[in-house]
Amino acid sequence: MKESRDGIGHDRISKSSSVSSIPLILDIDDFKGDFSFDALFGNLVNELLPSFQEEEADSADGHGNVSGNDTLPNGHKRASSDAIKFTQGLAAPLFPEVDALSSLFKDSCRELIDLRKQASIDDRLFNLKKELSVQDSKHRKTLAELEKGVDGLFDSFARLDSRISSVGQTAAKIGDHLQSADAQRVTASQTIDLIKYLMEFNSSPGDLMELSPLFSDDSRVAEAASIAEKLRSFAEEDIGRQGIQDMGNANASRGLEVAVANLQDYCNELENRLLSRFDAASQRRELSTMSECAKILSQFNRGTSAMQHYVATRPMFIDVEVMNADVRLVLGDQGSQASPSNVARGLASLYKEITDTVRKEAATITAVFPSPNYVMSILVQRVLEQRVTAILDKLLVKPSLVNLPPMEEGGLLLYLRMLAVAYEKTQELARDLRTVGCGDLDIEGVTECLFTSHKEEYPEHEQASLRQLYQAKMEELRSESQQLSESSGTIGRSKGASVASSPQQISVTVVTEFVRWNEEALSRCTLFSSQPAALAANVRAVFTCLLDQVSQYITEGLERARDSLTEAAALRERFVLGTSVSRRVAAAAASAAEAAAAAGESSFRSFMVAVQRCGSSVAIVQQYFANSISRLLLPVDGAHAASCEEMATAMSSAEAAAYKGLQQCIETVMAEVERLLSAEQKPSDYKSPDDGIAPDHRPTNACTRVVAYLSRVLEAAFTALEGLNKQAFLTELVYGGLRLKRDITEYGEFVRSFNAPSVDEKFELLGIMANVFIVAPESLSTLFEGTPSIRKDAQRFIQLREDYKSAKLASRLSSLWASST
Repeated sequence: MKESRDGIGHDRISKSSSVSSIPLILDIDDFKGDFSFDALFGNLVNELLPSFQEEEADSADGHGNVSGNDTLPNGHKRASSDAIKFTQGLAAPLFPEVDALSSLFKDSCRELIDLRKQASIDDRLFNLKKELSVQDSKHRKTLAELEKGVDGLFDSFARLDSRISSVGQTAAKIGDHLQSADAQRVTASQTIDLIKYLMEFNSSPGDLMELSPLFSDDSRVAEAASIAEKLRSFAEEDIGRQGIQDMGNANASRGLEVAVANLQDYCNELENRLLSRFDAASQRRELSTMSECAKILSQFNRGTSAMQHYVATRPMFIDVEVMNADVRLVLGDQGSQASPSNVARGLASLYKEITDTVRKEAATITAVFPSPNYVMSILVQRVLEQRVTAILDKLLVKPSLVNLPPMEEGGLLLYLRMLAVAYEKTQELARDLRTVGCGDLDIEGVTECLFTSHKEEYPEHEQASLRQLYQAKMEELRSESQQLSESSGTIGRSKGASVASSPQQISVTVVTEFVRWNEEALSRCTLFSSQPAALAANVRAVFTCLLDQVSQYITEGLERARDSLTEAAALRERFVLGTSVSRRVAAAAASAAEAAAAAGESSFRSFMVAVQRCGSSVAIVQQYFANSISRLLLPVDGAHAASCEEMATAMSSAEAAAYKGLQQCIETVMAEVERLLSAEQKPSDYKSPDDGIAPDHRPTNACTRVVAYLSRVLEAAFTALEGLNKQAFLTELVYGGLRLKRDITEYGEFVRSFNAPSVDEKFELLGIMANVFIVAPESLSTLFEGTPSIRKDAQRFIQLREDYKSAKLASRLSSLWASST
């Protein structure tokens, strides 16, 4: 045991009975070196036998030192024989530690057994390590040898792969040569056969009786067709080459011309035979036979003749009754007089039947022909160019622009409506046929070609139609006006009643009808014009027609209203008499003047109504331009601005007529006011009252009539005019305020010569009243600074100012006058 363990063991183990419970720990080092069992045993038990150790020590002191032979070789003490003997001879009570020693020995025995097992395992591990080292050395040696062998094997594989690759390339080259040689052999064999067949065809002109059985055997007709086509191509190419080489040589050999001629005859005969077989199978609906014939016929010019023959033999192209039924379905029993709505329904039904027929044919074509798309393109093109064109020719008869069709028969508008219906429905047919299938056919382009001649002259026809509609409408209005005049009877012209009868007035309903025509024409422009530039050009042309129509219509209406004003003015001038006439003549003239005045007022009202309707008509056109026209012109640079300028130019004539008429209206009003003042105003109206009679503060009879007249005519003006037009008219009408001021001043200068201060004061106040109409709004308050007494009377005149409401004069003056008081 180790020394450290001995110390620890000595501290832990006591003489008590609990010592046996502490396990004994042995170390493998205790058995190394010069091992002595006795020494090991002594070390184990000495700790438990302290009393005997002391006696042994005393014995050693009494008899001398222990001899050197008592020490074991490993340094442990040997127990003396006397001690052993003594111990053996002691009675049981002399060894009370026997239980502890027994337990110690048992534990030591178990631990020794464990140590022995551990030593055995260590030996085995040691041996295994040695064996492992030996095997590892052998394994490494074997791996090194294997690596050398694998490297050699890889080198061998590389050489083998290179050899295989070389052999494969050689084999491939040999295969290519063999394949090429075989192909050349086959080609040579076929060429020999073709040459033999070609010699047969080149033997004698027109002789097809000596040909090989191949060319007459119906079971080998496909092979015969293929060979014949190859022979013909070869012969034609040879002739072409020979012609180039012998160009200019008149004695050149005929070459294979006989063979070409005979081959052509044979191919024609064979093609006709196959077509006959194809037709027979078609009648029996034997699709397999039809397909076989079509496949063989594809050898001749890619089967074009078979495809065209099939399409041409369809019943819808050869049955006359089908074409007649188409006409009856679209035009009905009335023929060319059918309405556009009925034609639209007829075309829809016809085109649906055509689409269904083409769909059925498409199923057969797909099952029969090797190239169904090509056949479908031929079929659809034939449908459009024959069947559709036939009905369009019946439906659309282009009218002459020189001799227009009468309106009783629909005029140009009927043709344009028919054209739009036919174009729209045919476009729908094209889309439906595109869905069914039409191969590579440009069906949209073909459809456009059907209407090319009509679309080229469409803009001219549209404008001519609008002009025709306008002329017909004007004739209708003139006829209605004439009938109205005749039904109202004749009124004596001596009293001026002719101008009192209302002339044909401007009608907003008529202008709305113009716009409706234009909207319909605009829809056709959009339908026929796909490009923005062409659409803008057509739209401008159509809108220009509307501008011309509206401008002419409202200008003529204003001119007719002006004629009434002019006639009324002539009547007024006719009844102006001098002062040296009899009372009877003067009375008759006054009566006639009253009639002329009534005619003038009626003409004034009529012109104001015309101006009002003119404004409404222009507003309708402007709204139509903003909502419908402008959006179609904006994509083209300059088109919108040009149309706006055209619209302003077109309305300028109406504006000029309106301006002249309003001037005449002002003259009519001034003339009537002057007549009323001349007729009703008397010198006694302004005479001072006699003594004792209360003054009359009521307005004069002349003033009352003038105010009543102005109230009537200005009410009509206020209703008819708006905005700046109203402001300008009223400004012009009340411009007489300046003349009034000038007259009052002149009168004042004259009456000053009377030297009557009271009269001078009245005229001064009258001058202040006249200034009410001509000074600026901010200067009104200064007029009455020295004369506040006339403010109340002035208030009534201030209210007659045009700017009374706009300048807020009421509130302004009330605040000023309130502050001055």
